[in-house]
Amino acid sequence: MSGLFDLAGRTAAVTGAGRGIGRGIALALAEAGADLILVGRAASQAGTRDEITALGRKASIVDVDLADREATRAAGSELAAAGGVDILVNNAGVIDRASVLDATPEAWDRVLDVNLNAVFELSRLLAAPMAARGAGKIVNVASLLSFQGGLRVASYTAAKHAVAGLTRAMANELAPRGVQVNAIAPGYIETDNTQALREDPERYRAISDRIPAGRWGTPRDLAGAVVFLSSQAADYVNGHILVVDGGWLAR
Repeated sequence: MSGLFDLAGRTAAVTGAGRGIGRGIALALAEAGADLILVGRAASQAGTRDEITALGRKASIVDVDLADREATRAAGSELAAAGGVDILVNNAGVIDRASVLDATPEAWDRVLDVNLNAVFELSRLLAAPMAARGAGKIVNVASLLSFQGGLRVASYTAAKHAVAGLTRAMANELAPRGVQVNAIAPGYIETDNTQALREDPERYRAISDRIPAGRWGTPRDLAGAVVFLSSQAADYVNGHILVVDGGWLAR
């Protein structure tokens, strides 16, 4: 049964793997046997690359600003032309905490460019060679805010709702071609993106009290879900959004 989750011989491209959820995902895939291509700013991902090579897996970096749509498209085209990417994990994300009344168009555009447009560009470009060979996995990182509205994060919520919809739409088109497109939706995870919430005593307590598991998650809590969706164990899973939230949405 363990062979169903074995990623030996596979190459996974992960965006935003320098820290937090992305780093945890990249290390989990390496531990399952995959080689890694880390897509994003080189300086921020060098440490993760070194951790992966220490595990005995290959790791390289594609240096690109995912907020730059043209640069992202060029990077995706190069990866597609080179071939060999079996798994794409669209993890990179940024957040702008501001009320709807105070949010700026510039901040809105940056969040949508990183959290949605980069997902679309890389997915459509790397899905083409996957579909041509009849096999591939795309795993998007959605959010609890793919289902809820949140507070003071309108651009992030809009992007994550769109990621959920894009996941389902791509799955409909690519499932007949042997490519599975799914997503994970992390709950409240201890990362830099949630630091402001954790430093607010009232918000931290209110959130913590609602999580049935009794704690915030860590990037390691997402490892099994991502490895599953990247493996042959999920060959008949299409368009699913796997929530990993300690029970938050069930409360």
